[in-house]
Amino acid sequence: MSRSWAEAERAVVRRARLRVSVLVGLAITVLVAFVGGIAYAVMVHAQEAQVTRELRYNAQFGTPSTPPGCTWLFVLDDGVLNDGVLKVPPGFPRQDDLDVVEASGGTIERELELNGTEYLVLTQRGADDTTVQAVFDTRYQLADRRHLLLALAIAEVGGLLAAAFMGLGVGRGTVAPLAEALARQRRFVTDASHELRTPIARAHTRAQLLARWAKAADLPDHHRDGLDKLVSSIRGLGDVVDDLLLSARLSRQPDGLAGRAVDLAALAESAVATENDRADERRITLTVERPTGPLVVVGVETALRRAVDELLANAMRHTPEGGRIDVRLGLRGGCVELTVADTGEGFDPIEADRLFDRFHRGQDGPERRFGLGLALLREVVTSHGGTVDAFSHPGKGARFTLRLPVADPSTATGVVPGKAISTGPR
Repeated sequence: MSRSWAEAERAVVRRARLRVSVLVGLAITVLVAFVGGIAYAVMVHAQEAQVTRELRYNAQFGTPSTPPGCTWLFVLDDGVLNDGVLKVPPGFPRQDDLDVVEASGGTIERELELNGTEYLVLTQRGADDTTVQAVFDTRYQLADRRHLLLALAIAEVGGLLAAAFMGLGVGRGTVAPLAEALARQRRFVTDASHELRTPIARAHTRAQLLARWAKAADLPDHHRDGLDKLVSSIRGLGDVVDDLLLSARLSRQPDGLAGRAVDLAALAESAVATENDRADERRITLTVERPTGPLVVVGVETALRRAVDELLANAMRHTPEGGRIDVRLGLRGGCVELTVADTGEGFDPIEADRLFDRFHRGQDGPERRFGLGLALLREVVTSHGGTVDAFSHPGKGARFTLRLPVADPSTATGVVPGKAISTGPR
């Protein structure tokens, strides 16, 4: 579903705040993981180096009867195996390694997993033409590693929590200027639009009077045409200011618009009747089709009227003389559906979503633009919990469909049903 301008601004602020929080949290997490990984790697390397040194020293200078802790020595001398007087762990000695080294005189190093732990086994030639096998139990080194990993995991969790709180704090502080700038922008738009309405209305009235005086005085056509264009331009400027003011008002109502029951069918009929004269001037056939009963939605009547007016005005702008505009209303899927279809020049389907962007310009040049009207239309519709979409192909006209949730029957009291009408050029 499309979102209003205010919702889009709040989404930008939330995304920026979340992005800053995630980046801060990620930085702290990576730092803790990096330091922990280095500490673990250094510990493992130191343990392995120490065990290797002890094995080699014991294999060269140790005796089976008095080996150091966690170490066992086995000496093969003239085929006789001496394993001392200590208790030997199951699986040792590795007789095959002793036989190989006895025969070849080489050295064999291996790691074995037996008896629930890991052993490092070094078999080599010893003093006095003997073969020595040294076995080291690494259970204590493995326990130290597990303890270190547990400590690192606890530190990582603590770092994540700290990162989350720090990220939220940094995010709020960093994004606060952005939120304030957006709020100031909305206030500026509201204040400027409000202050501009009166002088623009006065200028429009004076321009209309001048146009009427010029017509009464029978001034040359180019003078009257110029005054008519001036009236049209000032009226368009007033429409833009009204759009900005209504948009700013919508922005201050994030939870939707509170309203009353509105007969959208009767409202559409009234909007079509208002456009009849302009349609007649351009020889455009303008029709409306609707069910016999009311089509009731809940909302602000003036805002909904502005949305329907914009659909009709957009169709009038893009429909050539002799064309046709059809307005259809009905119920579908629990929604009141209003469709405005024209026989104008249409637009590329890839432009459909961008039509509702503010001040969007089409691909046909600077004169083909959609300004604030459709963007405001979307804000009004989404504020009422509805949707609006567009469909077209170049040269085949356009179709805009507005959908609003149908009102609960209990809210439809007092609504006077309208009647079907069909208008065309007179």
